[in-house]
Amino acid sequence: MRDILTGAGQSGERTPEAAAQENMRPVLPKRFYKSVTVAPGNGDFAVLLDGKSVRTPAKAVLALPSETAANLVAAEWQAQQEHIDPATMPVTRLVNTALDGVAGNIQPVLEDIVRFASNDLLFYRASFPEVLVENQRNHWDPVLDWIAAKTGARFETVEGVMHIAQSREAITLFLLAAEGLRNTLALACLHTMTTLTGSALIAYALAEG
Repeated sequence: MRDILTGAGQSGERTPEAAAQENMRPVLPKRFYKSVTVAPGNGDFAVLLDGKSVRTPAKAVLALPSETAANLVAAEWQAQQEHIDPATMPVTRLVNTALDGVAGNIQPVLEDIVRFASNDLLFYRASFPEVLVENQRNHWDPVLDWIAAKTGARFETVEGVMHIAQSREAITLFLLAAEGLRNTLALACLHTMTTLTGSALIAYALAEG
């Protein structure tokens, strides 16, 4: 059994399949720094490795709008062992996305979030079993009520998954509210939460606390 799991043949050598899998694994860079610190800058906080700025894949300086956020990124870099594994650094990856992908594309990102809002998860309700119907009502209706009170946008719900068209007024009001989150990092977080949940309204409610 151990030979099967490790890909070794009867002679103890690796099988071609095991060798191919090993060759497909990404080569992780070695950790090249000793210290990780956070330093204030021009209204932001930069993450430093041995006193030098971290750069995003597009070579932007990795700096965040708050010290708390910068400390989250710094903690991920500090936690790396012999190698740097991006898979264990979700906050850093999100910040890279914000700085490299969202910063110069604020309006398209906003519009993508609003497209989710026009066909939001919260609009489509189950007709059975009753426990699911009740759970959706108890957890989702308060979000829709809060959205209406906060933004003026009133959305309709329907049983089943057949598309229901929302009013242009509701979509416009939600867009105007979402435009208040033009902070690059906040918008990146909002977009990530929207795509993960299928709900721009839940993401917006979370972003507003």
